[in-house]
Amino acid sequence: MSDAGDTFDYIVVGGGTAGCIVAARLSEDPTVTVCLVEAGPSDEHEERAGSIRRWAEMLEGEYDRDYRSVEQERGNSFIRQSRLRILGGCSTANTMISWRPLRGDLDEWAAMGVAGWAYETISPYYDRIAAPIAPVDANDQNPYVADAVAAAASALGLPPRATWNDTEFTEGAGFFEIGYDPATNLRSSTSRAYLHGVERANLTIVLEALVDTVILDAWRAVGVRTLVAGEERTLHARREVIISCGAIDSPALLMRSGIGPKPVLDAAGIDVLIELPGVGENLQDHAEGLIVWEARGERSDVCATGWDAGYALRVDEASAVPDISTHIPLHSWAVHAERYGAEIPDNHVSFAPNVAKPRSRGRVWITSSEPDAAPSIDYRAFTDATGRDERMLIEGIRLARRVAEQEPFASHLVREVFPGAHVQSDKELSEVLRATHQTVYHVSCTCRMGADGDPLAVLDSELRVRGASGLRVVDASVLPSLSALNPVGLVMTVAERAVDLIRDAAPAGPTVRHGDVVGIPQ
Repeated sequence: MSDAGDTFDYIVVGGGTAGCIVAARLSEDPTVTVCLVEAGPSDEHEERAGSIRRWAEMLEGEYDRDYRSVEQERGNSFIRQSRLRILGGCSTANTMISWRPLRGDLDEWAAMGVAGWAYETISPYYDRIAAPIAPVDANDQNPYVADAVAAAASALGLPPRATWNDTEFTEGAGFFEIGYDPATNLRSSTSRAYLHGVERANLTIVLEALVDTVILDAWRAVGVRTLVAGEERTLHARREVIISCGAIDSPALLMRSGIGPKPVLDAAGIDVLIELPGVGENLQDHAEGLIVWEARGERSDVCATGWDAGYALRVDEASAVPDISTHIPLHSWAVHAERYGAEIPDNHVSFAPNVAKPRSRGRVWITSSEPDAAPSIDYRAFTDATGRDERMLIEGIRLARRVAEQEPFASHLVREVFPGAHVQSDKELSEVLRATHQTVYHVSCTCRMGADGDPLAVLDSELRVRGASGLRVVDASVLPSLSALNPVGLVMTVAERAVDLIRDAAPAGPTVRHGDVVGIPQ
């Protein structure tokens, strides 16, 4: 017999970007009970997690799993992949650059056989997001960055944009829309927007509890086994278990639970309960290049996050979404360039072009049944058969060089110091850029949705784990393919959509209107 205090209608594993939304929204219905299990502590009194300007202070610290990849054949082998164990997850540490889902991305999902995720269906869920999202306030717009934006629009023929999410687009230059309060610089993490200040008798939040496995009974998820302060505790689910641990840890949890590729589970000493070869496959990430110039004159430190603006554009005429997304950071992330031997002057500026629609596919897998053992990650960066990712990385730098020649930005620059004006050929640029590229922490697609006949689809179109019942995944891992732009807005949209899918599958009973009692702290 289980303790009634450990039995709930729904158990949500992972209090990150998606998990906070799912738990909060499900618990709006007072007739159901919901338990949210988070491996880390609360973020409520962590000032670094509150101020979006301090986002970098959350990386590689006490809350960060700080994962590393295996050695890369064609990419940077020194990337540190941030994964946060704290309520709010990565929404406590990113820059919250948020985009309405792009039609071209969702059309691609439909072409892959995913049903029910068309643009007209999904776009309204973006409007349900309780986390405030707004254009970077005029008081936070750095004048140097504004000059770079103006130069990009002029040099590349891009439409200047004061707003982005109120219309469909494929190209533009401007300050972004981000999740924050301009008056306080408080970030719109999903923990802050959906859970802070919310008290419901039917919502239980269990913190600092690491989930070891999902418990299956005749292929139905009936609960989870957790470790709290080193002691085992079993939580039981009457209706569903929802995994929201992110694109690295969600597939790892499925594998530890006996769901995944047989060779991986056999090697880790785990009994295969449901053989799903796609668990952990299809890993996608936005590879980010870098170009740095020595700068002249003093620059203001005015900003919202320090990564507030940039430009997006198509390179190939047939592209339905941007091929390259370039960020204009106020403070450079040049550790990999310096490791490569670049000498970065104190006064410098940089651009960071992203490969917006990566074709390369990596994987993540476990090598141990221990819940705290780091999974293995292989980005397999720049291994796509046609070399398109490599081509876009190079083109991103060439376009940035064109912007650097355009006023009013050109007057800020002295000389290019990385990759360096002497690095000109595609071969030379590729070698330098692939060795020094950075993640944008957008790992996704490792438990992807897919058509019934797709052997690597982990989930059906309603986010249900194939071969199991009462088990779903809701986070960035479910994306069939990575969005062209920063995915946090899409992940929040997916979470809002997931709540309706879960409710629709529930036994008939009383319902409440969406969003009635969620509180947003002032």
